[in-house]
Amino acid sequence: MSFDNPLYLLALLAIPLLFLAAHWSRRRSRKYAVRFTAVPALRAAAAVTPAWRKLLPVALLAAAAAAMVFAVADPHVTEAVPIKKATVVLVTDHSGSMQATDVSPTRLGAAQQAANTFIDELPDETQLGIVAYSSTADTVQPPTTDHGQTKDVVDGLTAEGGTATGEALQSALDMVKAQAKNQPTAIVLLSDGATTLGRDPVSVAREAAQAKVPIYTVALGTEDATIPNPNDPTGAPLVVAPDPETLQAIAKASGARAFTAESDEQLSSIYQKLGSQLGTTEKERQVGGLFAGVALFLLAGAGVAAVAGSGRLP
Repeated sequence: MSFDNPLYLLALLAIPLLFLAAHWSRRRSRKYAVRFTAVPALRAAAAVTPAWRKLLPVALLAAAAAAMVFAVADPHVTEAVPIKKATVVLVTDHSGSMQATDVSPTRLGAAQQAANTFIDELPDETQLGIVAYSSTADTVQPPTTDHGQTKDVVDGLTAEGGTATGEALQSALDMVKAQAKNQPTAIVLLSDGATTLGRDPVSVAREAAQAKVPIYTVALGTEDATIPNPNDPTGAPLVVAPDPETLQAIAKASGARAFTAESDEQLSSIYQKLGSQLGTTEKERQVGGLFAGVALFLLAGAGVAAVAGSGRLP
């Protein structure tokens, strides 16, 4: 919460004076009290008022004053609201290296789980598409608000083939530029290895920057991961280390952020964070009227408590 007129909050320092005034008033009334010798009989005839009931009107009055001070200080809060026409495209690598088990249960399995988490975090109004790729961009689904279609694509992926990251990014960028003109857009790229086929992905990222389409990247996997050699099952396994440097260059060239995940927990956390951020925007909402209403409610409560306890207003 922030305030447009924070100097008014200094008035809160005067609120303790209410309690001092109430205390002084009670001491003054005791000073001029009339002595009455039959105290036991008076106590039996009169109901004993609890101490808290005597303090309640003043406490409510102080709370009302505090709420009114907050109201005149013009408070506002910042909240995330859905962007009704936002478009997001997932670009997901399902090349052969995604069968590595350094990320549980496999890189591909962890990517599928994280992608579904990401989709669940997006507002329903967000247009969501997907480009899945290995040696080529083999699956291209245009953005739609039916997020279940994207989940079906994610769940049907298998790990095979090479890594044509640049081709997949170009397909996603072309799709976004054709279908999401003058709308907030973003691409989220998940890959676990270096580009082995097709065009340079960093060049595509520069083109995306000109179109104002940020490409958020997630590098998945650990340096010492291996997979069986597809060309020689009896030979030495292939090392399939991720390529975070290239993914960082892609994100930087497009004006976005790069992430690195070495476990399924990290990957899910990254995707959950991205899902809650993309498709929403921050908007300020004034809440001064709420504090004013609370102040009036507390003021009325103070009056009721005073009349009920002593028959007079504080």
